[in-house]
Amino acid sequence: MRRAVIALGLLAPLPAHAAALSLAMDQVRTLTFPAPVATVYVGNPSIADINMIDARHAFVIGKGFGSTNIVALDHDGKQVSNTAVAVLSDPGGASTLVLNRGAQRVTYSCSASRCEMTPEPGDSNEVFSQVNGQANSHANTARQAAAGGQ
Repeated sequence: MRRAVIALGLLAPLPAHAAALSLAMDQVRTLTFPAPVATVYVGNPSIADINMIDARHAFVIGKGFGSTNIVALDHDGKQVSNTAVAVLSDPGGASTLVLNRGAQRVTYSCSASRCEMTPEPGDSNEVFSQVNGQANSHANTARQAAAGGQ
């Protein structure tokens, strides 16, 4: 039985440049493709995003905790790369804490000095509303400052 599994594994087609990339949330890493790419897809853009530098290099940004993948295609639509991306807590000591109060669940990202709400699927709607309100307030303040109306 074991030999049959090995033989089947040898006959299976190999994926085009399968790789893995780990980074912390709100951090950036460079990704180099083995050949020039024309199209890039991110499996879950709420976990990671990508900004192309040129046809072979890109910045990958960790946006939320979790895992996803990035698929790159060449000009002919052939897959050049399929990179697994894992966005982890800050390696500088941050960790995740999940607080359950009856039916309400809240997820926090914690460092040695403080914890901040970081909504995850399954958290209560109130948490998402509160965090979205904070993000919108921050964005509005940034827009006002950029427009010169502090």
